[in-house]
Amino acid sequence: MISLRKILYGVSIESTLGSMDRKINNISFNSQNIINDSLFVSIKGEKYDGNKFIEDSIGKGANVVICEGYPLKINSKITYIKVLNSKKALGIISNNFYKNPSNEIKLIGVTGTNGKTTCATLLYDLFNSLGFNAGLISTVEIKFLNFKEVTKNTTPDSIKISSCLKRMVDSGIQYCFMEVSSHGIFQNRIYGLNFKGGVFLNLSHDHLDYHKSFKNYRDVKKTFFDSLPKNAFALTNLDDKNGKFMLQNTNAKKKSFGIKAYADFNCKVLEVGFSGMLLNIDNREVWTQIIGNHNAYNLLAVYSVAILLKQESIDVLSHLSKLKNVIGRFQTIQTSKKRYVIIDYAHTPDALKNILRSINEIRTKNERLITIIGCGGNRDKKKRPVMGKIACILSDIVIFTSDNPRDENPKDIINSMIEGVPLDCSSKVLKIVDRKNAIKKGCEMLGAKDILLIAGKGHEKYQEIKGKTNEFNEYKIVREIISKIE
Repeated sequence: MISLRKILYGVSIESTLGSMDRKINNISFNSQNIINDSLFVSIKGEKYDGNKFIEDSIGKGANVVICEGYPLKINSKITYIKVLNSKKALGIISNNFYKNPSNEIKLIGVTGTNGKTTCATLLYDLFNSLGFNAGLISTVEIKFLNFKEVTKNTTPDSIKISSCLKRMVDSGIQYCFMEVSSHGIFQNRIYGLNFKGGVFLNLSHDHLDYHKSFKNYRDVKKTFFDSLPKNAFALTNLDDKNGKFMLQNTNAKKKSFGIKAYADFNCKVLEVGFSGMLLNIDNREVWTQIIGNHNAYNLLAVYSVAILLKQESIDVLSHLSKLKNVIGRFQTIQTSKKRYVIIDYAHTPDALKNILRSINEIRTKNERLITIIGCGGNRDKKKRPVMGKIACILSDIVIFTSDNPRDENPKDIINSMIEGVPLDCSSKVLKIVDRKNAIKKGCEMLGAKDILLIAGKGHEKYQEIKGKTNEFNEYKIVREIISKIE
């Protein structure tokens, strides 16, 4: 429970707020007037019903309760406000409580299955490089100026978002670039925020355990663009088959980018190597240190956003060339014996395919590509055999191992991945359940100029096993192993 000065709330929910919007919006949360009051927002989620915690919250000082249904026991000293959607109410309350900070900052949301972290982080780096004060809310971290906080959810809850935006506004931050996840949209974590722009990168197989179907997943993403105001921009990737669909009903100014399709912003990949890429963006050549054809889309999206935010093309391209890879995204380690180890967050079929294709386009084929891959437990099981198939078709050797097995048996997860392996690829496969041992084996197998891809965890510095979060930093582990075997 949090005092009303910070707002007290329950767990997560999905539904619809109706006639109470206006009333909630008019509630005054001036802390000087309600110093002795506390508010509890009862939220019904998949596992817990916030109404079960109302009595406990009252015992801890709450005297205003917002709920979707009145509790069986009514306390005459408590004010109950019934709404159709507590999560949306919480979004409005959070915004009001923190004085609507998204109105005072240029907030840009980035959504898509893959590339959200890279795109949002590169935008943050670019605008700081251009001389602005920028903030970032991403899967990896929330940061601005000297403030930095490690995050776990792609999109934080509405209280966290509003409080962070308020701190940014108070610190003079002009732009904030935020990842917008399908969970965050569906659970109304971004409800009531005033976005100045939205970016759609791509859509592929992910989170179907939660959304139940690809259509549901796609439609949830679309609602983000449906909600953008007229004075915002909506930027979409025309090379993705869902690109035009996302912008069908938006009121925002429609803009597009693409490499294959003719769009408002275009790019060509002229050269690619392990040291970087040469791109032609809007008829100007630029060398970037960031690697991979899939990252050409991310860089083009970043460029497009900058231009839509009224930045000069020459300045943007100049600073774009100085940007470096995001941690855990195509993060390359070259050993003293000219062997490469690449760490990447690829944890969806499309992301894995993109990173493997990018590596295969760079390599000479005179060396081997070894891939270490696992899948997360308690998550979408349908993608496991798909990822197993992709890894084997596009690699010379594949080591199946654990990712974050959570409550599942990692051997069962690995076996699910192997179900997708074609018969003619079965000789390529190794199974090593312990991820550290798998990385050690992969490093030891590296011959001259061979390439090792460690996919799935990227920036994560932990491994979730049976309810425990264990320290696991792949970059450090690789460095330690390499130092011992070279």
